Amino acid sequence: MSKQSGGLGRYIVQRLLLAVPMVLILLTLVFVLMRVAPGDPVSAAAGGKLSAAQLAEKRHIAGLDKPLLEQYWNYISNVAHLDFGTTFVDHRKVTDLIVDNGGATLSLTIGALIVAILIGLPIGLFSGRFRDSAFDVGARVFSITTYAAPVFVTGLLAQLVFSGGSLPVSDQADQLMSLNVDTTTHIYIVDAMIAGNWDAVNDALLHLVLPSVTLGLLIVGVFIRMIRVNVIQTLQGDYIEAARARGIKESAVVTKHAFRNALVPVITVLGLQVAMLLGGAVLTEKTFNWPGIGLMLIQYINQRDYVAVQGIVTVFALVVVFISMLIDFVNALIDPRVRY
Repeated sequence: MSKQSGGLGRYIVQRLLLAVPMVLILLTLVFVLMRVAPGDPVSAAAGGKLSAAQLAEKRHIAGLDKPLLEQYWNYISNVAHLDFGTTFVDHRKVTDLIVDNGGATLSLTIGALIVAILIGLPIGLFSGRFRDSAFDVGARVFSITTYAAPVFVTGLLAQLVFSGGSLPVSDQADQLMSLNVDTTTHIYIVDAMIAGNWDAVNDALLHLVLPSVTLGLLIVGVFIRMIRVNVIQTLQGDYIEAARARGIKESAVVTKHAFRNALVPVITVLGLQVAMLLGGAVLTEKTFNWPGIGLMLIQYINQRDYVAVQGIVTVFALVVVFISMLIDFVNALIDPRVRY
């Protein structure tokens, strides 16, 4: 085994071992926060319609009458078996809820990430290349504004501007058109492609535009600032001066040398941006009535369904950890310095 492959393997093992306490800390925080929330979850979910005996039976079924340590152990054990509980309100398995609604949230998150990359990378590149120019000042103001603007405000403004226009302002797809698309992968666009219904694909893409732009603008400022700073630092490097001295065109120096090296730190922060996207997806889905996990989370919060909220938040936490690990592995592959 080569030294490089050995270093990469050792780094992956270390990262996997570090993920175990990270997951346990996150799960413990979710468990504790749900227990310190005011009010009894069974009484809140039942809406005061059950007798004392019925409430006691519901608490027993949910395991809330057991000692706290036993509840914690059962919670950790169930999560290890990918069992996130059964909702109080509609008696659905949280796992089934994630499968049924996760495709919509995944589509929205990927669409928002594409929007952020398509807008943030070129603006950051030109902003760093033409430092302190009028374009650079405008790009910095734009990045600060988009980062600070609440996602629901941006969504409401988008709905106001495009209401009655060519872009849909709510839902994932036209309801009548969606009846002709069979659920196979639970990702509507993919299901429409499998069915060969290209009208439905076009309709789904149109419905995706405004929510994706709204959510993507939440993190586009991060990409602009990261690219800008790294391009500026890279252009000051000795190897850039050497490339210029060899007579390489400035455009080639910027695109082939500075821009590529500036992308490495951006990959590092992608994991953090996924966490921000998932948080923003909750409000975006509510604003656009998007049938994803975030919309379901708000509904269960309003219904005080303790098990559903705990299960969905747990899934969000595990997804963030998984994406963070995946980004670390990719970063270690493209940048050997990370391994040592």
